[in-house]
Amino acid sequence: MKLVLALLLIAAPVVAQQSTAPLSLADVVARARSGQYGNVDELLVIRDRKTVLHEKFNLDYTEISRGKKTPIGCGIDACADSAAARDAFNYLHPSTHPYYKGRPVHTLQSVTKSVTSTVIGAAMQQGKIGPVTTPLLSFFPDYDLSKVGERLRKATLADLLTMRTGIEWHESDRPLDETNTTLQLERSADWIRFTLAQPMDAEPGTKWVYNSGGSALMAEIIRKATGMHADQYAERHLFGPLGIRDYHWKKTPTGHPDTEGGLYLAAADLAKIGLLYLNDGVWEGKRILPAGWARESTNRIVDRVNAGGQGYGYQWWRMDRGGVEVWAGNGFGGQFLLVIPARNTVAVVNSWNVFGARALGITGPLLDALIANPSGDAGRREEGLHPHSFGRRFE
Repeated sequence: MKLVLALLLIAAPVVAQQSTAPLSLADVVARARSGQYGNVDELLVIRDRKTVLHEKFNLDYTEISRGKKTPIGCGIDACADSAAARDAFNYLHPSTHPYYKGRPVHTLQSVTKSVTSTVIGAAMQQGKIGPVTTPLLSFFPDYDLSKVGERLRKATLADLLTMRTGIEWHESDRPLDETNTTLQLERSADWIRFTLAQPMDAEPGTKWVYNSGGSALMAEIIRKATGMHADQYAERHLFGPLGIRDYHWKKTPTGHPDTEGGLYLAAADLAKIGLLYLNDGVWEGKRILPAGWARESTNRIVDRVNAGGQGYGYQWWRMDRGGVEVWAGNGFGGQFLLVIPARNTVAVVNSWNVFGARALGITGPLLDALIANPSGDAGRREEGLHPHSFGRRFE
């Protein structure tokens, strides 16, 4: 079963929490260890370029997944055959989720969208991609566009990045069945052609709809503009300069990287993406992203896209908390890259809440803890925490 769901399709119900005084970071960790937040795998916090916290919870997914079978996969002793167990899109089997084949790289799910948007920014810095006002379909001359709706011909790269192409897409409003457009996408032989063939239901730029198919189009945009697949281009112009050496990026049937949810990174390497944004796209004195791209990408270009009042930018969320800006990548199962500019803080949460158990959400308490202590000494070992040094400050 191939399925990368939007973060809005929650496999593990998250229980709402009543507003209380902020927890300490130590309390958040203790509650994570007790299981209140479900299957939390790693927590990493960097403040003022120093590691405040890196906790690994070492859960046993062989036992957690045993006997489990749902529309998104099968766990240990639950798969019909070895092929089902090995399927890269089997979300319940520990061979590929949440860590990939025993390596320290964790599935990012839809945080992949934010990283791929960053790759597009890097291609802009290299002069390979023009402004966001570039017509979207100009990137697809190798595809038959004769049946594409006239309204889509008006769409721009910005409309794609902000999920306002006007393409009709049913992802967050449908169950896990044949009516879900993302399920249909992942069962298709060509994700690009499938997405371009969908009908329109709005003028570009007028309606926000969470659309993983649109995010999948970024793979061809990067390939056409740069002559390289997104993973290859990222390796040379983003991952390489940031010192990211170990990663895995799932492929679609046409060989394109799955840019809507297929990237795996170690928590420390994902944090480097956040640090790059904190520093306006500059890493160790080298400009990786265009000046201002980090701010532009994380603006509330589309405001109040959900009941929680969150905003959306160029494949980045705005999860502001208590009047404090929070730039976020947000992925299925509990993946978060959190950037808090006013606190000079980056946090990574890796979880795997896909087995149906109820759990409290961790992001609210974590953000409250990080925002409530803006002046704490990042190099100090907080009571009850066990930070792991990376051997140097992040630069």
